[in-house]
Amino acid sequence: MATAEKLTARWTRFQNRVAARRAVLGRPATAFVSRPEPRTIGSYARGRQLAAGNFLFAGHLLQQPDTDMWELTPPDHAFAEALHGFGWLDDLVAAGDATARARAQEWLRGWIELYGRGRGPGWTPNLTGRRLIRWISHAFFLLNGLGSEHSRAFYRSMAAQTIFLGRRWSATSPGLPRFEALTGLIYAGISLEGMESQVDPAVAALGRECNDQIDARGGLPTRNPEELLDVFTLLTWAAVALGESGKGVSNAHWSAIERIAPTLRTLRHADGGLARFHGGGKGLEGRLDHALANSGVKARAANGLSMGFLRLSAGRTSVIVDAAPPPQGKASAEAHASTLAFELTSGRRPLIVNCGSGVNFGQEWRRAGRATPSHSTLVLNEQSSARLGAPRDGFDYLVSAPRRVPIEISHASDGLRFEGGHDGYVRDYGLTHVRKLELTFDGRGLAGEDMLVTLDENDKARFDKALDASGLEGIPFDIRFHLHPDVDVSLDMGGTAASMALMSGEIWVMRVDGNVEMSLEGSVYLQKTRLKPRATKQIVLSGRMMEYATRVRWSLAKPQDSPIGIRDLARDGLDPVTEP
Repeated sequence: MATAEKLTARWTRFQNRVAARRAVLGRPATAFVSRPEPRTIGSYARGRQLAAGNFLFAGHLLQQPDTDMWELTPPDHAFAEALHGFGWLDDLVAAGDATARARAQEWLRGWIELYGRGRGPGWTPNLTGRRLIRWISHAFFLLNGLGSEHSRAFYRSMAAQTIFLGRRWSATSPGLPRFEALTGLIYAGISLEGMESQVDPAVAALGRECNDQIDARGGLPTRNPEELLDVFTLLTWAAVALGESGKGVSNAHWSAIERIAPTLRTLRHADGGLARFHGGGKGLEGRLDHALANSGVKARAANGLSMGFLRLSAGRTSVIVDAAPPPQGKASAEAHASTLAFELTSGRRPLIVNCGSGVNFGQEWRRAGRATPSHSTLVLNEQSSARLGAPRDGFDYLVSAPRRVPIEISHASDGLRFEGGHDGYVRDYGLTHVRKLELTFDGRGLAGEDMLVTLDENDKARFDKALDASGLEGIPFDIRFHLHPDVDVSLDMGGTAASMALMSGEIWVMRVDGNVEMSLEGSVYLQKTRLKPRATKQIVLSGRMMEYATRVRWSLAKPQDSPIGIRDLARDGLDPVTEP
């Protein structure tokens, strides 16, 4: 990090500390005026584990059952943020027994005693907003049997945090951190006695942030589907809380909700999870459906791209394609080189996936997860279609990324067709990657075609130079199809087809037509809630580029005698492709 950037970060931390300590001297709240109902979704299993002293945050597990949470030594900054944000309170409430309540109250008292006077890493606007939402939402759970002295300290601390947020919300980064800060401020303003004056400025600021950060098609600059869900969830919580308190929701606020909901439906796979692109995961099970239902918005996206993604859906199959350039500028801090990559889910079972975000597994995994080979698309000469630049202000942004990504959506004779291309390899090789996908109307087949082609004389000159550098042996390329860990895969004896079995009993078969070699290689499936990457497989189609154009055709099909996931349907009692 450059000296000026270090000084700016240091000055921001100093201002936060000053504002926090002044806020502690402000007028304390003594009661709730109103209290929003809990709307967060926690995990019963994680709550039981946490109550037992198994602290799993940000990809790290500390098993210290006899240790107070605030005596832990966080292994990294993300772990510390998870502690101070109190998101874990959702899980303890989901567990809901006496042990979970005792743990929650013990750790609440500990935080107030240690950090309640304006000290510690938790005094940032976004963490304070996140914390206040949990404290207010779960106040009944926390206050039951807490004792009058600790209850007064609880109210005093919430008032101090509210005053702090009122002064410092604008110091946090635009996007999700600022949405967290403003939603927490709205929650506190409508809930706590004496904090009513904070509501109107926060509502106005939230409306401005919606206009600035949510585009006309309901997307974010980062193009991260899970981050969009997080923002949408906060906006719906704030809207419901304002409505229940008799206060209005600004037009900008409600318009953002109406724009985002159709986009999230586009990004939703048939199993109810989100497409895993640009640092986002599938989201907690049920959270997307819950958020969409809470919003009350039933509209669906018009044909075309939503936040740069295209969804093909038929029968019980969903295909989601990254069909736009990667995020630009600061929005590319966690972006992936995934242009023209796709994921495919059949019913409730993912089949073709991307590796996902490695941010919780260290810097090497983080960088590897962002590279093109970690996505289900074509890779030329083992290079990414977008490259990471030198780190600055603590991040490594994408550089030399695709700029032109023309697409066309049409109807094929028996299904839906997507055609797209990108220029990420033109500068070094003169080659444009073109991908065509056709999903049949019954959802039982996906036909694919990947081409590498030179488009003009300048491209041919670049290709000739790259071919000469290879010793005229050709430029290698791989078309990668990463499989979900629950998929069993095997190649036939001739290596021209692969059979994939899902846990539902479905069978999918891949066949290839072209001068390529089909092989199975190891892969990984990266999940934020896991301690380490999950081992899985990938199908790789490998060839060499010797001429100005080459084409590889492949297909994924479910044979007519393959079952349709009866076990999944029986468990759900409905067709999994039905969307809220």
